[in-house]
Amino acid sequence: MSRTASIERNTKETKIALTLNLDGTGRSDVHTGIGFFDHMLEGFARHGLFDLTVRADGDLNVDTHHTVEDTGIVLGRAIREAVGDKKGIARFGAKILPMDDALVLCALDLSGRPYLAYELSPDRERVGELETETVREFFYAVSYAAEMNLHLKQLSGINSHHIIEAAFKAFAKALDEATQTDPRIAGVMSTKGTL
Repeated sequence: MSRTASIERNTKETKIALTLNLDGTGRSDVHTGIGFFDHMLEGFARHGLFDLTVRADGDLNVDTHHTVEDTGIVLGRAIREAVGDKKGIARFGAKILPMDDALVLCALDLSGRPYLAYELSPDRERVGELETETVREFFYAVSYAAEMNLHLKQLSGINSHHIIEAAFKAFAKALDEATQTDPRIAGVMSTKGTL
């Protein structure tokens, strides 16, 4: 069974086309017009072993907010579509990931109930061209569009680049864990019988 999704979203602010394969090898082809954001999405693909293609054309003459947020919406929708009926998947994933001075925890639940708990504290306004406040908007958009509980917590760190990169990589590893299939799981991993 193919666990892939291709999603397009076109508004007056952004035009985004994204393809996600949950059972990939970590290949990526990402072009958002925001160098550091491209780097984060490439890291997400590589460390989650997802194949990811992103083409985003946004109103970067305004700022990076719409492009980052809308890419999060499209990625979240792709995750939701690619996991399908969630039968046989682990559902939960968690990772504590170090990157030099930074240590970030990510825990998530593909529960069908959206929620974001975000406790990252980058101390710079920008990393490259990316406004650091948009990182929260990205993960908020992903969590709600994917209908997942998503917790990100910075345990330590002083370098904003490292903190944000650790968060994207931890998210990738946790999502990879949550989407793994287990032959012991009959139906969905819930006492309710549905997610």
